[in-house]
Amino acid sequence: MTERITMLTIHLFSVFALVLLISINAGAQDRAVIEKEIGALREQLKQKEDELLAPSAEDRVRFAQFLSQRDTGIARLMPREKYRDKLTIREGGAYYSFTRQSNSYDRDPQIGLDQGSLNTGFAGADFGFLTSLGDAPLEDVGLASQAVAYLAEFVAPAPEPSAREQQRRTGAGFIDAGHTYRRSLPAVINHTYILRSISYDRFDVLIAFRVVREDTDGSLILLWKKLKEFPTPFLIRQQAQQ
Repeated sequence: MTERITMLTIHLFSVFALVLLISINAGAQDRAVIEKEIGALREQLKQKEDELLAPSAEDRVRFAQFLSQRDTGIARLMPREKYRDKLTIREGGAYYSFTRQSNSYDRDPQIGLDQGSLNTGFAGADFGFLTSLGDAPLEDVGLASQAVAYLAEFVAPAPEPSAREQQRRTGAGFIDAGHTYRRSLPAVINHTYILRSISYDRFDVLIAFRVVREDTDGSLILLWKKLKEFPTPFLIRQQAQQ
């Protein structure tokens, strides 16, 4: 009797172990399936966000002739205050890099849109200049343009105190040869802007762009062309006093 009970106990234990193993395997398979589904959903979400951030086909057709030229492009800026927490892309597509052609804040942003204002110079000792040309044709803007001259000739300072001083200067705004330069300006439809964006160890670029329209969600469509790319600037940081 005792032997039969022992055999039954062993049998029941074996069945229990088998059921547990099957359950564990099923759980592992379920988790693998879930992980795969999450990956697929992420890819779908990225595709949808890319569609949301892309300028419309109508915009591309409308400006096809301009876009056929070298160093030109078209971009969309989302209003940061509206989309910052709604999209997975950092800062909600409110920033754009003309050199990387990306809306990601993690990929060298050079222009941003926040509360109806265009801004530049976002981290560390980085800084930038913006000036508005009003309703001037983008096609007519070049390195010889009067408002571009100051920005084209400016040399990015290497010492950190000088870079910080430029930050303060562009933050307050200043006038040179009748043109106002600031790090932030109101975004106005059908206005053309000049941007010099300087980021130490990464880029230094001069861009002309025009806000060609505002979409129904408050996003702006920018038509742009690169005027000049400068050598990468490097910052000489202050040594801590002994």
